[in-house]
Amino acid sequence: MTAPTGESTWAAEAERALSDAGYRRGGARRAILELLGEQSCALSAVEIEHALTSRRREVSRATVYRVMDELEEIALVQRVEIGQGMVRYEPVRHGPGHHHHLVCDRCGLLQPFTDDELERTIRRVSERLPLRVSEHEIVIHGACETCADS
Repeated sequence: MTAPTGESTWAAEAERALSDAGYRRGGARRAILELLGEQSCALSAVEIEHALTSRRREVSRATVYRVMDELEEIALVQRVEIGQGMVRYEPVRHGPGHHHHLVCDRCGLLQPFTDDELERTIRRVSERLPLRVSEHEIVIHGACETCADS
């Protein structure tokens, strides 16, 4: 899933933020940032590793997890917990493009979705909560069309 034009600046901003936070620069980190900057939805560490391998950029899974931890620590990626111990990572982007996730419990397909009414409802609910809501994530589980038909 490739991000819309203009969102590739996320990688450059992330690289600056990591540098400002004291993290060293490196080719593996840059390759991971560029890949994530191109995505419009979440990827697992395994998917990141495989995508980089297909680009002829070998990066160990341990490096992927280390970089994801660093990015999460400075709020540049968010973890998307999709159940059954599976975690995916998604670049944090403010403004347009916010979405939630549909997860097929049979095949693992992850699909982004948006719903304006859901967002309005979340804003109304957040006004009644005893905390200032900084983010939210909705993950809906079920069976995709292919799995539901089989």
